[in-house]
Amino acid sequence: MTLSAQEPTTSREFVKSSSLYQEFLAEREEILKHKWLESERLGYDIGFERALLDWIRKHREGWRAARRLQPAGTNPPVAKL
Repeated sequence: MTLSAQEPTTSREFVKSSSLYQEFLAEREEILKHKWLESERLGYDIGFERALLDWIRKHREGWRAARRLQPAGTNPPVAKL
């Protein structure tokens, strides 16, 4: 295998292990939970966009503040894609 063929895999692994990507995955998981809860409450699927906007407006600031208060390395695990 050539070096250039290995590079994309290495780059992907680097991105997946980055703290920024981990934060993105954690936030996405919270949005999906919010989507499920709101859809159950209303009795129909509200869709990702509506859940995203609603979660940002109602919960994002508090969620981020709570994550900043947690000691490093103690954030809950994020689902692997």
